[in-house]
Amino acid sequence: MGQVTSDTLIREVLLTYAGAADVFERHGLPCAACMAASMDSISAVATMHDVSTATLLADLNALSVLPSEEE
Repeated sequence: MGQVTSDTLIREVLLTYAGAADVFERHGLPCAACMAASMDSISAVATMHDVSTATLLADLNALSVLPSEEE
């Protein structure tokens, strides 16, 4: 996965980036426990919860990618 964009699904971010759940929590978004994480995009959840999409994206894109199981 390349960079996180406003259209990226929350679940994809949670499965790809180390610390993503913590970033969502810092922004007041309980995304790791949300059943809609597999359907909602970053922009959808940010808009829904009145969070800056740009700030959330910047914080998520600063994270390290988790090592793949193949490595």
